[in-house]
Amino acid sequence: MARNTMEAWIPEEWGGKVVSKVQQSSAVEKLARPEPMATDVKNIPRDAGVDTESVSKGAAYGEDTSTNDVVTLTARKLGKAIRLAEEDLQDTKNVANVLDNKKTSWATSYAKFLDNATLGVSAAENGTTIPFTSLYRALNTTNAATGYTADDNVVVTVTGDTFLVTYDKLSAAFGLYEAGDYFDDENTVVIAHPYFKTAFRGIKDTTGQPVFVQGLAGTPDSLFGAPVSWTNGAKVTATATSSPSGAGGASGVAGNPLLFVGNKDYIVLGIRSGPESMVAPADSGVGFLTDETIIKMRARRGFGVAHEKAWAVLEKVAA
Repeated sequence: MARNTMEAWIPEEWGGKVVSKVQQSSAVEKLARPEPMATDVKNIPRDAGVDTESVSKGAAYGEDTSTNDVVTLTARKLGKAIRLAEEDLQDTKNVANVLDNKKTSWATSYAKFLDNATLGVSAAENGTTIPFTSLYRALNTTNAATGYTADDNVVVTVTGDTFLVTYDKLSAAFGLYEAGDYFDDENTVVIAHPYFKTAFRGIKDTTGQPVFVQGLAGTPDSLFGAPVSWTNGAKVTATATSSPSGAGGASGVAGNPLLFVGNKDYIVLGIRSGPESMVAPADSGVGFLTDETIIKMRARRGFGVAHEKAWAVLEKVAA
């Protein structure tokens, strides 16, 4: 059965299976402030705060002395090529079903990879295996432009029981964010690895009420009243991966689960293109000699932390 070659990238439909799966599985795609990108690199103004003061009648206004700075978003291509044997594509109905299944499977992998790359990678951005400066990396690094000192907004648990996450540690992480200038109750979110679910269920406040409440009828779970978005990408890794795993014994060691709390407006996701796909059929081109149809999936994204003081992280050290 011959099919026409698709010579252009086809965007996935908004509300379709692929985009819906990405939105469902990726905390960053769902929560981060979207920033359209018409070029591969885009600079956006960084909000470093502007002061105000009382001005007497007839007196000169005092001038703000905060530093003008930018957040640089660099679009990185995240994708994969998938080979499909022509024998497995028997008719038009099968083709549609197989392609849809592969696209949805890629969407799940992409969501975890993006979240890990933007949240949990511990090393410096290199543009390839480490596409972005992750939120975890930013919170562990001094930034003179924003006045942030490394580890100021980082809480690390002590070694011990596998699920030892205490009320005090959770409260401390929230307190670091809540005491800062960027606290906004309406925009406060929690992004956490599902590991923490078990740890949270037994934690109660001083009145005996659970601090973690599981959502019902489509409402999100909440922690200290803030909505929680769960993602498998929120683990410390050395490089970006769609399958974060491993166990760590100290801060910064691969495998440690992470919980972030902060103002969602202060993580920025650059949208260059995608998710999108292109198909090369087996009747011509690269798949002609092997009877294989090849589908490529990709999305081009940039990422930046608008201000480190708008976020805090709790890192669970493995027992």
